[in-house]
Amino acid sequence: MALLIILITCFMIILATSQPCQTPDDFVAATSPGHIIIGGLFAIHEKMLSSEDYPRRPQIQKCVGFEISVFLQTLAMIHSIEMINNSTLLSGVKLGYEIYDTCTEVTVAMAATLRFLSKFNCSKETVEFKCDYSSYMPRVKAVIGSGYSEITMAVSRMLNLQLMPQVGYESTAEILSDKIRFPSFLRTVPSDFHQIKAMAHLIQKCGWNWIGIITTDDDYGRLALNTFIIQAEANNVCIAFKEVLPAFLSDNTIEVRINQILEKIILEAQLLGVLKNVTFTDGGNSFHFDAHGDLNTGYDVVLWKEISGHMTVTKMAEYDLQNDVFIIPDQETKNEFRNLKQIRSKCSKECSPGQMKKTTRSQHICCYECENCPENHYSNQTDMPHCLLCNNETHWAPVRSTMCFEKEVEYLNWNDSLAILLLILSLLGIIFVLVVGIIFTRNLNTPVVKSSGGLRICYVILLCHFLNFASTSFFIGEPQDFTCKTRQTLFGVSFTLCISCILTKSLKILLAFSFDPKLQKFLKFLYKPILIIFTCTGIQAVICTLWLIFAAPTVEVNVSLPRVIIRECEEGSILAFGTMLGYIAILAFICFIFAFKGRKLPENYNEAKFITFGMLIYFIAWITFIPIYATTFGKYVPAVEIIVILISNYGILCCTFFPKCYVIICKQDINTKSAFLKMIYSYSSHSVSSIAVSHASLDSMNGNVTMTNLSSSGKSATWQKSKDLQAQAFAHTRRENTTSVSKTLPRKRISSI
Repeated sequence: MALLIILITCFMIILATSQPCQTPDDFVAATSPGHIIIGGLFAIHEKMLSSEDYPRRPQIQKCVGFEISVFLQTLAMIHSIEMINNSTLLSGVKLGYEIYDTCTEVTVAMAATLRFLSKFNCSKETVEFKCDYSSYMPRVKAVIGSGYSEITMAVSRMLNLQLMPQVGYESTAEILSDKIRFPSFLRTVPSDFHQIKAMAHLIQKCGWNWIGIITTDDDYGRLALNTFIIQAEANNVCIAFKEVLPAFLSDNTIEVRINQILEKIILEAQLLGVLKNVTFTDGGNSFHFDAHGDLNTGYDVVLWKEISGHMTVTKMAEYDLQNDVFIIPDQETKNEFRNLKQIRSKCSKECSPGQMKKTTRSQHICCYECENCPENHYSNQTDMPHCLLCNNETHWAPVRSTMCFEKEVEYLNWNDSLAILLLILSLLGIIFVLVVGIIFTRNLNTPVVKSSGGLRICYVILLCHFLNFASTSFFIGEPQDFTCKTRQTLFGVSFTLCISCILTKSLKILLAFSFDPKLQKFLKFLYKPILIIFTCTGIQAVICTLWLIFAAPTVEVNVSLPRVIIRECEEGSILAFGTMLGYIAILAFICFIFAFKGRKLPENYNEAKFITFGMLIYFIAWITFIPIYATTFGKYVPAVEIIVILISNYGILCCTFFPKCYVIICKQDINTKSAFLKMIYSYSSHSVSSIAVSHASLDSMNGNVTMTNLSSSGKSATWQKSKDLQAQAFAHTRRENTTSVSKTLPRKRISSI
């Protein structure tokens, strides 16, 4: 320990009497060998003696002004390295050091940096120039220092060449945080940015807004000054003066300079205080400086006017600064002043509200043209530079508007003329349904009603028509969540149930009057009315349920139109909507096929051809609906679907029930059991004749008398069914009226049957 104190004392004496170095080793302040060398830069002396020779010789001069605090920092570095070497932290590796005194001079620090960058284990201390220093081994591995930011910047730029790490312990300049310019620099103190920010915040807290700045004339001071000015302006603080001192001055010199500045400020402040309190009079008027340093005087407004070739200057008014008004002495002057307003001195006519200025190619901003505000824009003042945009979602404005107008919310209202017409048609359809139901109920036991499938199936179909007509009311009025979800579901399920019932009727008709045994066998297997109705309707119910669960229709506000807001039902899923309609179309097509095959059955009681017409009306209506629905926009979109529902519903209702009602009311003579059996007899006779002719033709072609070999079992069954139908019809008509039947049916025809 005593040896260390002696060494430190000798080291201080040597540094205090430092002489110009003769060799590079003399330039080193302190050194110790090791496997890894760490460089150090400390301003142990405060300055370097200036040379008396100009220009001076290119050599390192003597340093003076020993700084004990920096010397202690140097010893701290040496002590830290020795502690690491004496520990097990770096086993087998010894740290060395080379510490240089920068003398608070950039030139000396640069010389030390060159020695740091010299090649490792080289007999000559040289710095090699390379394009790539990745494999270059410098003398030291890292550098600690320097203290002053200006010196650190210069050193760091040289160390960047080899990306040698540099750790600063006092350099706080904000620019050193720029890792593009100083990529290898690190520091253990915060940046000046935070210090300056704190200073500006303190000034703001104290309520000061008129301050002076004293800084040093170096990179550190200038950068700090620029940053502080920016921070001060951001906090509305004004800079009264800026004083820049030389960078490296002694404490006494700095104190003297600051005292001189303070005395200067005091003298200026005293003079300023005297001037602010000066008051003088002129012509009976008192003048003084206000709080802003302005004199409380106004202006004379004079008019230059040429009269008879001579220019005269006339005082017209006085401008009062305090009250911001013109004081006019007499009425004649008032009239003259008013005439000045008639003089036009504008480059362009002012733009009225509803217009905006459009600057021409002229360089003067006072010259412009007026343009009308476009749609959905407005201006409410004269000479506005641009029009203001209305909120397109809730408001609109016409061309050249001075204000925005609120958009009107639209939907298919109850008092709309088209909606009223559609409601009347729907109500009329409901009345037709009720009337048909009454007619069928009162004629329950007639052949027409019985041939329609009975009162039960007729009631189900009529109920479906009633629900279809009623569902149209959900398309009218302000859309709500309930109506949006109900209208499509109600229509889809009820219409599917209607088509399913008609499908069973088509199968029944085809089964009753078909004489083809293969077709009869297939139809008997297929004809299960309850199962068909429940299955077909159940599938549609599942489709609608999934639609409501996963993508239910909702209320949507459409703001895309320029002047109105459309409140409408958004179907939720176009796929689900299309699936529902497509499923109905498939059932209708199957029904159409069966009905078409039975179109030539007995005429008076034949529903097949009317079902065919009803399905054709349905197809035409919905095929037309698709393009119209896709292209229609606005509040009348629901009306399109209502019209299609009404057309298809009226078509099926009229084709299914109106012909029967006509027979019940107007053709009562054929709505009897005997007439029905006569029709059966006539149709079966025609069918038997057709089959007989067909067999005779086949015999003549094949030259074979044994016709029974050609599908004898099928033909025998067909003949037998026809014969049975004829026998039933003939026996019944004979019991009722033997004479009438004899006249109607020739004996030759009967005997042949």
